[in-house]
Amino acid sequence: MKRKIQIWDYAGEIMSSLQKGVLLTTKSGKQVNTMTISWGMMGIEWAKPIFTVFIRENRFTRTLLEQNPEFTVNIPYGEFDKKILGICGTKTGRDADKINLAGLTLETPENVSVPAIRELPLTLECRVIYKQKQNPQAITDENNQKFYPQNVDSSYHSANKDYHTAYYGEIVAAYIIE
Repeated sequence: MKRKIQIWDYAGEIMSSLQKGVLLTTKSGKQVNTMTISWGMMGIEWAKPIFTVFIRENRFTRTLLEQNPEFTVNIPYGEFDKKILGICGTKTGRDADKINLAGLTLETPENVSVPAIRELPLTLECRVIYKQKQNPQAITDENNQKFYPQNVDSSYHSANKDYHTAYYGEIVAAYIIE
């Protein structure tokens, strides 16, 4: 069962959880992938509620998102197994089925094709309405040095040789799985 929520009533909790890690889930065809993220923003643009995620160019999640411009953001609500975030933040969906490795339960979505995740029940369903690749020259020297020092090959966890693309997702449904 899903209890619909007003996202702005949960904005503080969503953003607080994001700092510790939430899941971003994508799907293309029958393949579902999820990854831990800690960068994101909520706001309003074009008179629509938006959740923006930032994904490095080489991530498998980006490949799936390019094939199907929909995603869910899955946020802890109450107690949960923190190992989920570790598994989903260190493995790649190219080589592993993180859904099974982390013992996650997929839930049928309401308005998009990407499932929700029962174990992180506060769910935002999003459709990409805009995307933009970061311009390295527009990033401050301090942030370039800290987040893009160019010393870890892009095929590894914690890679930093590639920049991010921002995906602006219109929030088309928000609920808590009960």
